[in-house]
Amino acid sequence: MPREDEKPLAPSDFSETLRKIRERTPARIFLGRAGAAYRTSTQMDLREAHAAAGDAVRAELDLHQAFALEFLERWKLFEVATEARSKEEFLLRPDLGRRLSEPARENVKRRCPQGSDLQIAIGDGLSVTAVAAQVPALLPLLASGARARGWTAGQPFVIRYCRVGALNDIGDLLQPKVAVLLIGERPGLATAESLSAYIAYRPDHTHTDANRNLISNIHARGLRPQAASQRILDLAAQMMKQQSSGFSIREDLPGLNDPQL
Repeated sequence: MPREDEKPLAPSDFSETLRKIRERTPARIFLGRAGAAYRTSTQMDLREAHAAAGDAVRAELDLHQAFALEFLERWKLFEVATEARSKEEFLLRPDLGRRLSEPARENVKRRCPQGSDLQIAIGDGLSVTAVAAQVPALLPLLASGARARGWTAGQPFVIRYCRVGALNDIGDLLQPKVAVLLIGERPGLATAESLSAYIAYRPDHTHTDANRNLISNIHARGLRPQAASQRILDLAAQMMKQQSSGFSIREDLPGLNDPQL
């Protein structure tokens, strides 16, 4: 006679197990099939998600469409651009998205204070949809958290046609202790609203990805803004203490150093 833990699952138990698994992930698993193909509803859902991802990548940043007027006025947000002259050029020439244009450099130097403890910039990246969805909640949390820690915060601004490497120009121009770039992630078929935060200690033109830290998957079904802001600020504090960033910094998260995980 088989032991209790060796008995096969009853159909009712199997259905409940699948339900619990599917509740824990946005991945499209155990959806069923029609013959050898997806069900029609699954196929339509995939096509809709693919279209949303394409729209997010191709969309042009418009501050007044992305953010409410009250939000723009409260944070005095202004827009600058990289050396990419169009969305098409931005997608084909990533290198141009890593450098601020000359007018942008002059504008940033004129409107932003130098030497702040924390400088936040917002880049459209590969998803304007993500920027519009996540930044209105995240930016106030970061600003209030910085004030609570006694830090000075620079004037935030928005970068059109932005790649992560633009952090280097921000560091060269404004020389903050820590710079944070909130940027739209490349959309997938799970969501087009996922934002990333790239963080660097005293970034400059010599920095590479090895000198930056990343907190990603900031969205409704991933890392929520409250938790994201806490992790960003904790990392920034760790960077200031160790006077470094990148591979030498490790997040102190519960369970992260548990050898059984």
